[in-house]
Amino acid sequence: MAISVIQMVSRPEIEPNLAAAGRLLEQAAQAGAQLAVLPENFAALGHPDVAGLARAEADGSGPILPWLKRTARALRLWIVAGTVPLPPDDDPLGKPLACSLLIDADGNRVARYDKLHLFDAEVADSRRVYRESDQYAAGHRLVVVDTPVGRLGMSVCYDLRFAGLYSALREGGAELICAPSAFTSVTGQAHWETLIRSRAIETQCYVLAAAQGGEHPGGRTTHGHSSIVEPWGRVLCQQAQGEAVLTIHRDAAEQAAIRQRIPVHAHRRFSVPEVVPTGTTE
Repeated sequence: MAISVIQMVSRPEIEPNLAAAGRLLEQAAQAGAQLAVLPENFAALGHPDVAGLARAEADGSGPILPWLKRTARALRLWIVAGTVPLPPDDDPLGKPLACSLLIDADGNRVARYDKLHLFDAEVADSRRVYRESDQYAAGHRLVVVDTPVGRLGMSVCYDLRFAGLYSALREGGAELICAPSAFTSVTGQAHWETLIRSRAIETQCYVLAAAQGGEHPGGRTTHGHSSIVEPWGRVLCQQAQGEAVLTIHRDAAEQAAIRQRIPVHAHRRFSVPEVVPTGTTE
């Protein structure tokens, strides 16, 4: 059960990003991966018209979703498509959501997770203030879905700071958790590895942390350090900066042994939010 995490240094322009993502996904497939995770905003980081891009993707005129489906079919690869801006399913003209999509090897959209926690924060970098809510609406449901490499809980970037979400994903049966991200250099240096290791330890899940990592147009710098963390909290592989493909084989027997030796899930004394079942292809 091979899994790849992909690190990128995306630009606002879509076509160069899709070309880079395609090349990296091909490397993942050649390494034997059955599932690969792309970073947050893999196709357009800093796009000038998020709402327009979301409408185009929803009505079928955008480039990203057709490309994802073609690529998944061509490589016979399940893809966690970082985030793509899309309107609410019931409101094509509504404020976009940051949607993490799971595409299967036949090119079907199996699951959609809308980012719950939006990054509205002050950071001591050149940008100073981040207000994700200016462009995006927040999601409202949790997603856990079956894949060929195990049961996958879905999350995005800033979600990593909210441990209750991950307890709920474990309650929903998650064995792996994806966290496509674009942490700032400042917050990443301080907290990134602590957060991803903590989420792995407390849920006893593999954490698949695909990040943006490098210098982007406009002066933005992302932390990178894409990682795969195993359920004991050990970082199996990591890439500091620049493009990369990280691949591991999930050890389901060892994961089961960890959960048996320290049965934290059985010992939990408080309730968690309900996970919405998913898995319908589109």
